[in-house]
Amino acid sequence: MRKPVRKVVFPVAGLGTRFLPATKAIPKEMLPLVDRPLLQHAVEEARAAGIEDFVFVTGRSKRAIEDHFDADTELNRTLEERGKQDALEEVRHSEIAPGRCFYTRQQVPLGLGHAVWCARALIGNDPFAIVLPDDYVQGKTPCLKQMVEAYEEVGGNIVAVVDVPRERTSSYGILDVEKDDGRLATVRGLVEKPKPEEAPSTLSIIGRYILQPEIFDHLEKQQRGAGNEIQLTDAMAKLIGNQPFHGLRFEGTRYDCGDKVGFIEATLAHALNRPDMADKVREMLRKYC
Repeated sequence: MRKPVRKVVFPVAGLGTRFLPATKAIPKEMLPLVDRPLLQHAVEEARAAGIEDFVFVTGRSKRAIEDHFDADTELNRTLEERGKQDALEEVRHSEIAPGRCFYTRQQVPLGLGHAVWCARALIGNDPFAIVLPDDYVQGKTPCLKQMVEAYEEVGGNIVAVVDVPRERTSSYGILDVEKDDGRLATVRGLVEKPKPEEAPSTLSIIGRYILQPEIFDHLEKQQRGAGNEIQLTDAMAKLIGNQPFHGLRFEGTRYDCGDKVGFIEATLAHALNRPDMADKVREMLRKYC
């Protein structure tokens, strides 16, 4: 019987240099889309997919992440005493239940593969998801939920993919596709950041993965790849042929919040999707556009 996906890893140890000086004291993952940090949006997406255990791979100066998902009894009591019930519900919604929230450190920035490897003891022998908060995905059905549903169909390993312009393939992990039904692509190979003329396709991996625990056997070797880092893509490629491996074209729009303009676009998209804000935001935009 296929094991369900109940654990997720959030690799959040990066320095966020593209957003300095804002990220000098605030983790990039805690920058808000309107009134919720990027990382909370990612946690809520994972919850909607049935995830129960949340693993955060952090670095130095990331204490704000721990505090955000912890219970703040003093704040809760103050909000309750002042009758701010809506605010209290929002704050409580951000909390992760005791025994379901785990933290581990990536002491040295050796790449995404290394960050995931740092979570190995907390994942054990279970399939798990990886969510990169920089990728905000807006859709009717949360992206990771779509991936879990696909996993229940085909098992193995699944990555979320989008088509990118060929000239941008050198910025992504790219799929070498064996067959493709328009929704699920069967993968026969992966290439990390290929030159446009060498890319086997334009199907690019974004920050959503469901992987089997055997990935750790390959990450354990600590082999360096592109950028002299331990690349997750290189380890995933070694699973192909031994386990099912698919790319899912999810329904929804992906916004790159690791980019300043992408972050602004994601903020606007999120605000325009909220009934309590949409009309006022449209009115505001007319003044500038």
